Amino acid sequence: MLELIDLTKKFGSFTAVNSVNLRVESGDFFGFLGQNGAGKTTTIKMISGLYSATSGKVLINGIDIVKEPVKAKSLIGYIPDQPFLYEKLTGKEFLYFCGGLYSIEKKKLKAVIEETIEQLIIGDWVDKRIEEYSQGMKQRITIASALLHNPKLLIVDEPMVGLDPQSAFVVKNVLKEKAKSGVGVFMSTHSLNVAEEICNKIGIIKDGNLIFNNTKEAVETIRGSDHENLESLFLHLTK
Repeated sequence: MLELIDLTKKFGSFTAVNSVNLRVESGDFFGFLGQNGAGKTTTIKMISGLYSATSGKVLINGIDIVKEPVKAKSLIGYIPDQPFLYEKLTGKEFLYFCGGLYSIEKKKLKAVIEETIEQLIIGDWVDKRIEEYSQGMKQRITIASALLHNPKLLIVDEPMVGLDPQSAFVVKNVLKEKAKSGVGVFMSTHSLNVAEEICNKIGIIKDGNLIFNNTKEAVETIRGSDHENLESLFLHLTK
């Protein structure tokens, strides 16, 4: 579903992402970990088409995001770390606006919005202006907007930032259900316990280099290692 081939991004003489190679298959929940400044968000912006790569490729279901950007992006649902919303709209108005961008037929869009509102337990505040929303409410509306067109790949950047426990619980469950239904999920997070709980594959990036890329189970079976969990392995590899 997602393939990065020698993906590299340079800003002048600084290499932010250095020849990263990885694959995320349909139904995978890939946790992308790294310290601040390691290259996580830069990688995500290249995957989503917001940054152009200096070299290498991003393939979405075999489609090159540079050569066929509209076709590739139609398969992606992008959830940024900071929601970008039109705050004078209500949540529902914003969802109708987003559905229109994907040319979803109005009758179908209405049904999808109602289903998504229920799935994310958004409630009656969907009819309030977004400027009145808490961080958790904004994040849930952002996630709802990314799900409307039934994407095959979800790109998620720090989904738990600023969320209260209830919102975090709802978001985790929705993402897990999407992966179970066959959607590929690529999630950047600082939360090691969240990654260990819900991801089946783990990648660790340091100074722009992918230094670990394996299944979660492999963390516990690395030969000769005393690093029995993700936290201890992460701290060991990134120290």
